[in-house]
Amino acid sequence: MTKLSLQALSRATLERQWLLERRDATALEAIEHLVGMQAQSPLAPYVGLWTRLQSFQPEELATLLEERQAVRGSMMRATIHLMSSRDFLAFRPLIQPRLEREVFQNMTYGRHRLEGLDIDAVLRAGIDRMTAGPATAVQLREHLGPLWPDREPAALAHAVRCLLPTIQTPPRGIWGKGGNPAMSTADLWLDSPVDPAASTDPVPSLERLVLRYLAAYGPASVADAQTWSGLTRLAEIFDRLDLRTYTDATTGRTLYDLPTITLPAEDTPAPTRFLPEFDNLLLSHADRTRWIDTPTRQQLTLQEVLTRGSLLHNGQATALWKQTKSKKSALLDIEPIIKLTRSARTAIESEAHNLLTFAAPNTTHEVRFTES
Repeated sequence: MTKLSLQALSRATLERQWLLERRDATALEAIEHLVGMQAQSPLAPYVGLWTRLQSFQPEELATLLEERQAVRGSMMRATIHLMSSRDFLAFRPLIQPRLEREVFQNMTYGRHRLEGLDIDAVLRAGIDRMTAGPATAVQLREHLGPLWPDREPAALAHAVRCLLPTIQTPPRGIWGKGGNPAMSTADLWLDSPVDPAASTDPVPSLERLVLRYLAAYGPASVADAQTWSGLTRLAEIFDRLDLRTYTDATTGRTLYDLPTITLPAEDTPAPTRFLPEFDNLLLSHADRTRWIDTPTRQQLTLQEVLTRGSLLHNGQATALWKQTKSKKSALLDIEPIIKLTRSARTAIESEAHNLLTFAAPNTTHEVRFTES
């Protein structure tokens, strides 16, 4: 099998993540190509789309959400993802085992708190409340608590959020707006039950989910796909597929890919790219050394990397960033996590001003490099 260096892996995945060259595509096309975008930070996908598309503007995604062509709901890894509505309807049933683990094995809301409980009755009560209109977590607790006074209302609401195909409704996730997360269900919000037949793919099975993953995140191992999806026992799915295999030159792992995809040259230039907090690029592999080397990774916790934006330079995570703004000004703080050359700082500062122009137009801009 062909051996792939870390740089070859980096360039291959950056290309299919649309991070080597911004694409002339719609936001909906990008969301579906990426098989969703992590969106627990509600405005993060706006930056994620800007960094991947040639002419993206916030209104495009806001319209998709308001017109219900895209939704934000519990999906991979039991976290909130921005999905096209048709992909959410199709693939949400496949992720159900991960969401069930999130409920029944959860140390805070699950385990003994749900023992002996008629879960189906709780879910029906949750649906009754959301039928009256989207409900916040507090409103769900207030509705469910009196019906099961011997149970913790938060545990009941958590079960409803995860076990039903819940969607966080606008204005949550709308650029320039806000509000507490309010939930509905796919049946109520999209007027359609979750149904694999709704997918744009002809066979939205676990096999198809793996193929979609590899198209956006490969070459990758079985463990990588399981990390991305939160599902287990995917080795048997890989075994049934006709896939090309490579060897990770560093670890010796077997990596899988679609046989139709040609990898870019290992020395392909990788431009500076700003990623939002929780971007799936940094979450979707069990081995993340293609983005962040071992010494750097040992100095940072995953929480530090994910709760601020990350900056890629030459295909590697080189800094963290955070934007603050007022009505008249916007400041972008950049904290390097490795030593930056002068040319790297120049490239990063240039792209930082591009980001501020997108995120905070009609304000004065400042880019500041800080040290940890």
